[in-house]
Amino acid sequence: MIARSLILCLFITGLVGLTTRRNLVKKAYALSIMNSAVVLLFVLEGSGIGDKAPLLGGSPGVFVDPVPQALMLTAIVVGVCVSALALTIAYRLHRIYGTLDADELKRLVGHE
Repeated sequence: MIARSLILCLFITGLVGLTTRRNLVKKAYALSIMNSAVVLLFVLEGSGIGDKAPLLGGSPGVFVDPVPQALMLTAIVVGVCVSALALTIAYRLHRIYGTLDADELKRLVGHE
């Protein structure tokens, strides 16, 4: 129960950072924190299914399902790519407009 509560706190930390911060880099980090919380939740829930790899043998009821593990590896790769893309876009916006403030960027882009 405590692990789920900590994962929820981690997710809420990312959500608060995403909604309250104006700096684009901080928003990208908040997205990364949220992604990490989701991956941790899936790993935690998947660990209760079984304790043996399908290759090592044993009774059929104790095998770990490899599909959620493959999905989480994919989620990690997609999360890293999204973070890299978000930071690249933030860098380009800073080079063009000279600011990383989301409200200031809205104002600047709205006038063009």
